[in-house]
Amino acid sequence: MINFDFASLRLIGLTPAIANQLHALAADYADAADTVDNATLQMVRITEVHRDSLVVHNGSQAMQARALPRLLHELAADDDSLAVGDWGLLSGNAACGHHFIARMSPLTHLARRNNEGRLQALASNIDTALLVMGLDSDFNLRRLERYLALVHAAEVTPVVVLTKADVHADAQSRLAEVEQRLSAGVPVFAVNGQSSMATDLLAPWMAAGHTLILLGSSGAGKSTLTNTLTSSAQDTGAVRASDGRGQHTTTARSLHLCPGGACIIDTPGLRTLQLNLDEEALSASFADIDALAAACQFRDCSHQSEPGCAVRAAVDEDRLRNYQKLLRETRRNQQTPLDRIAARSKWKVLMRSVKEKDRMKRG
Repeated sequence: MINFDFASLRLIGLTPAIANQLHALAADYADAADTVDNATLQMVRITEVHRDSLVVHNGSQAMQARALPRLLHELAADDDSLAVGDWGLLSGNAACGHHFIARMSPLTHLARRNNEGRLQALASNIDTALLVMGLDSDFNLRRLERYLALVHAAEVTPVVVLTKADVHADAQSRLAEVEQRLSAGVPVFAVNGQSSMATDLLAPWMAAGHTLILLGSSGAGKSTLTNTLTSSAQDTGAVRASDGRGQHTTTARSLHLCPGGACIIDTPGLRTLQLNLDEEALSASFADIDALAAACQFRDCSHQSEPGCAVRAAVDEDRLRNYQKLLRETRRNQQTPLDRIAARSKWKVLMRSVKEKDRMKRG
């Protein structure tokens, strides 16, 4: 059995549920004295992931470590990888080096698909996602809905934080616009990321043992908000005057401690966010559309031109178009290679038919 200080580990997000899982994980290694020195085992959390190393924290100090190649190969075989926020077991010491030997299965896990369609881990064991969007040229409701779909699929609580309220002429009208657009139940705040009032507004989601992640585009103010909520000193930078875009001041995900006992994961701005979710998870993010669809005249209504559609008249037109776009993307991502081949063959046959009809018309 591993001895551990619950109070110290709680500062980096330990909860009773996680502690129970870690003890079960440690029990698997208790009889492996020939391969693992049980006396050196520690419960740790990953705070940074680099190309060939990790930074982990045991509640008292941060340490450099390397993941066992066997563990990395096992995760890669399941299209998975280590992420900031993961909990696991650390073996070794400062003299001989530390090794991250086992990962606890995450309670929640955020991941996106990269341009090749493979999963890319963003963070694990998250309680609340602060979706950060600037009230300047960063303001984009479609992108915000994409982020909401990501966190809803992972069963993470979303909170929308509209930054730069101090420099926007009418922040309250923008706040009302977001509240009207989104499903009910998603908290929305307009804040000055440098003001202590932001900490007061977000206090209900920053209890001891709570883990938050900041998601948003470059220049939205994530690092500024991190500095306000924590005791860290993340680098921040100005946005470009020409288009208001950020310049990737934050280049890697990292976990930071808050004075009240919560911890926050700051992330770089995502240039693209290709979602990894199914239709059921997407519907959960667009609960208003899903509820209204039950009143449509046709059960398979696509909410485009069908008569008796209950969705088109009640939902914001741009929100509905965004939902339909994400639905097409979701279905495409769920296709197997054989499905894609069949779909291409179907379109080839259809296009040949159209061309043949056109040729016959021209004589």
